[in-house]
Amino acid sequence: MSELEEKKTEETGRKMATVIERETRRKISAREETDRSIWFGMGMFGIIGWSVAIPTLLGTAVGVWIDRNWPSSYSWALMLLFLGLILGCLNAWHWVNKESRKK
Repeated sequence: MSELEEKKTEETGRKMATVIERETRRKISAREETDRSIWFGMGMFGIIGWSVAIPTLLGTAVGVWIDRNWPSSYSWALMLLFLGLILGCLNAWHWVNKESRKK
């Protein structure tokens, strides 16, 4: 093995060790955390579900209203359903990301 290959292997090994150490610390910290019960998980599940469902339903309702009042060749209900779904997923991602940053 050449000297360059050895350096790359050593660097890769150090990076892997850092990742493994970080993940191990995270798992140990999660096991030691006692303030989060099953109810916390159920609540988080509910928040994420509603954060996706509400924008999707609102987008659909507004789209149906637009389709009834101003008929066109495009389905506003379908377009706004997808827009609501995308916004809801972004909102859920925000909640999960915010909660995962809390330590």
